[in-house]
Amino acid sequence: MGETTPRKPVAVVAGASGFVGAAIAESLADDGYVVRRIGRTGELTWSDTAGIAAAIDGSDVLVNMAGKSVNCRYTDANRDEILRSRVDTTRTLREAVRDADAPPAVWFNASTATIYRHAMDRPNTEAGGEYGEGFSVDVAREWEREFFAGDLPGTRRIALRMAIVLGDGPATNTLSRLARIGLGGPQIDGRWFAHRRYRGIGPHPTGDGRAGWHRTRGFQKFSWIHLHDVVESIRFLRERPDLSGPVNLASPEPADNRTVMRLMRETVGAPIGLPARRWMLEPAMWVLRTEPELVLKSRWVLPGTLAEAGFAFRYPDLRAALADVTAR
Repeated sequence: MGETTPRKPVAVVAGASGFVGAAIAESLADDGYVVRRIGRTGELTWSDTAGIAAAIDGSDVLVNMAGKSVNCRYTDANRDEILRSRVDTTRTLREAVRDADAPPAVWFNASTATIYRHAMDRPNTEAGGEYGEGFSVDVAREWEREFFAGDLPGTRRIALRMAIVLGDGPATNTLSRLARIGLGGPQIDGRWFAHRRYRGIGPHPTGDGRAGWHRTRGFQKFSWIHLHDVVESIRFLRERPDLSGPVNLASPEPADNRTVMRLMRETVGAPIGLPARRWMLEPAMWVLRTEPELVLKSRWVLPGTLAEAGFAFRYPDLRAALADVTAR
């Protein structure tokens, strides 16, 4: 009798057309996985619940990166879609995993390090981090609440609390544009006209509904991670059945806003960069169709779980990370 061809492992990737999802799907294919993709268009769409269930049943790895980009203005319509696109897709996948005869051994679901509070006094890790309040935090909490709901005894679940991902993506491109138009100095928070775009959302909204401000003077923390290390951390976690729950994906060497913008000016070759106070930043971000929160919130996050498990970052240093992104 002839030898049978070994079965190839199967990975299901939702949101594979996005900046991070595409890189993860490519890495899984490089590792020998048959990759099945779920998205708004393509081989499997979110309206095809039967097809999604069939794809997940018998798969080995599930990765969900689906969700509307937060690189937009927080209009009521965009706020609702940012939340819905995360919670509803995660629920669809969870129900498919629950009902599968052969569920995937591990499920990675996107989350965000923005779940933590504005922090200037100490960093946040998975073990001792404190949640913040308001729209972005509520989105993250509802997203993770849906992800970890119910009992899935055959599937290990990991919520990827990603810091700002450096690469050819929205965060890097926004910072680059600010530097190119001459606003590449530190971004300095201050008082601004009252608005409610950052008010809480979902069944358990938090905060008082007002957009507050912090006297950071441009020293707000900037936690980040290179796209390569996102991909490699997922490879690492895939082979560690002892690890589950929320995992911070962030460089062990966070910077502050002043350092980030100085290195960004060097990277794009901008000779000068005016300090951008809140009153300058608000109209600039309106033109760029994004939100000042991206650069004004102090995100101080450390990769506690990855560090304790022995993960080695290729790009722990911000200067080297930006140089690589520019070269690519």
